[in-house]
Amino acid sequence: MKIITVKLPEQFLESIDELVNTGRYESRSEVIRAAIGDFIRKELWIKE
Repeated sequence: MKIITVKLPEQFLESIDELVNTGRYESRSEVIRAAIGDFIRKELWIKE
């Protein structure tokens, strides 16, 4: 995997942290990977 830097609004980060703190995800990275995966499926793969 590659490491990237992303700037997020504080509200997004708070929501990501809530998902991690409640045990739904292991880390912030896992939340962001899941969200990006859903976005790519929606925007690219489903339209084809």
